[in-house]
Amino acid sequence: MQAVQLDFLHLTYRPDLQLLLLRWTRPVTSEEHRVGYNAALDLARAEKVGRWMIDLRTRGLASADDFNWVLTDMRAQFKPLPEPHRMAYLVTPYHAATITARLIEQEAVMPEKLRKAAVVRIFTEEQMALTWLRSA
Repeated sequence: MQAVQLDFLHLTYRPDLQLLLLRWTRPVTSEEHRVGYNAALDLARAEKVGRWMIDLRTRGLASADDFNWVLTDMRAQFKPLPEPHRMAYLVTPYHAATITARLIEQEAVMPEKLRKAAVVRIFTEEQMALTWLRSA
């Protein structure tokens, strides 16, 4: 199991599940947000994995601009990763409606090619997220 620990993020590649786990440990700045996702992308490239579970339960939601950056710039970087390309966001029930609304709003105006670069779903239960990630 390959792991990278930052002050604000624990990254773990799980070969048994063939997925990358991003567990944020605290609220982060916009800069830390991008550093964390870029570190995840580096590990995903090294391990050749296109399934990500992003646990936001401790961190909370990013700003709308930072989330848009993930949905556009980061998502576009999935192309060379092995398929399937999936991002499962694990959030508290309190944040589920907000992040789901942001996702629907941003994907409605996004080019289809970019939307298909990685499928993104929101979950409040870890087992459901794992089941979805592994179903493709």
